[in-house]
Amino acid sequence: MLKALKETKRLNETIFLGVLTLFCFGVSLFRFVYTDTKVFLFLNWNLFLAFIPWALTSLVIIKPKFQKSRLTLIVLLGSWLLFFPNAPYILTDLFHLRLKSSMPIWFDLILILSFAWTGLLFGFLSLWDFEKLLRNFMKRTYVIIISAVLLFIGSFGIYVGRFLRWNSWDILTEPFKLMYDIGDRFINPFEHPRTWGMTIFMGLFLNMIYLSFRLIRKRIE
Repeated sequence: MLKALKETKRLNETIFLGVLTLFCFGVSLFRFVYTDTKVFLFLNWNLFLAFIPWALTSLVIIKPKFQKSRLTLIVLLGSWLLFFPNAPYILTDLFHLRLKSSMPIWFDLILILSFAWTGLLFGFLSLWDFEKLLRNFMKRTYVIIISAVLLFIGSFGIYVGRFLRWNSWDILTEPFKLMYDIGDRFINPFEHPRTWGMTIFMGLFLNMIYLSFRLIRKRIE
């Protein structure tokens, strides 16, 4: 595995993300020990879910044999799309920030933002991997458009998770109830203004951040 990471120039990226993850875990553990409350320990689970899409695309990148099998590639990338909304989802955990808390609000803000930033990195880096794979089949312009659409789909997934309380694996455990909730919002869009309001504006926000990453990447190349 170490050799494969070096050959694909992902070793430094993996180490950096690992350090960030340990930092997030350490800060949440410090809060737990200091206050004896489990309030924000759930962020570690959310960050693990954000890690999954990056792990999936990394697996495809470092194991070229998976790219040769279209069925394997479709399954892996389909799973990626299912878990991708979990990466930016942590941003909405800022909803849990409260003025009255067992810790200063600035500490909890740094705690949540640390998890959110690491989650975004997992998501955006996996999206770059996704783009790299798509460029093997289509033009760069189409890939950029698809990425923008995927961020809006991810925003819809954030709404489904935050407000409808569905999880990625519910597509296997309760597929009909999940499809009903989602389908109702497409069939009767005007009855669900919050759904589409959040989806559109969160999608614009994520695209804004992603384009900022693109600009930074081009400047340092």
